[in-house]
Amino acid sequence: MTRSESRQLPAVIAPRDPGRVTAAILDFVSEVPDSKVGGNGDPAGEALRLAKRAARRAALTAGSLALPPGPLGWLTMLPEMIGIWKIQAQLVSDIAAAHGRHAMLGREQMMWCLFRHTAAQAFRDLVVRLGDRLIFQRMSQAVARRLAGQIGLHLGRRTVGQGLSRWVPAVGAVGVGAYAYYDTMHVAETALDLFSSDMAVEDAPGIVPTPDVVA
Repeated sequence: MTRSESRQLPAVIAPRDPGRVTAAILDFVSEVPDSKVGGNGDPAGEALRLAKRAARRAALTAGSLALPPGPLGWLTMLPEMIGIWKIQAQLVSDIAAAHGRHAMLGREQMMWCLFRHTAAQAFRDLVVRLGDRLIFQRMSQAVARRLAGQIGLHLGRRTVGQGLSRWVPAVGAVGVGAYAYYDTMHVAETALDLFSSDMAVEDAPGIVPTPDVVA
């Protein structure tokens, strides 16, 4: 399989999960987007360029969807998150490709890059750092469902606060757009750290936390 082909990962669906955000996360991370970015001699510089471009797109997307006032604004919140995730997932894919490591990008690494800064504690037993090396536990469907649930809980709480801003459309749109820019730059920072470091994926059922556990 070439890098230019979209790599389908095993879908993880939780039809009984009451959290729409959780279900959206599980559905979203079932596929790793392809990338047309090639490796070059300055992957960090390329990552910064990609990050700024993606952050601007995310800010525009979020700000536009936050414009409808009152109850209509609430209806755009999940589409807004999914739209931003798509931009951020492509960013992660492109940063991996810029480092020549797209083949190492899987569901575990995608969830880590997208949501580590949002819900760090949710990854506590799944990702550890040993010196300059990051070790991921390969996720079963049950583990992925549990992790997505914890992330969804954090995002749900944040979404309630952001939803209130939609009652003041112009001000709310600016704030939501600014947060999307900030959030996307955090994703880029995590991805750059990941793909510029050594990494491994373990099939063991658990990782014993150490003093270097990433939180």
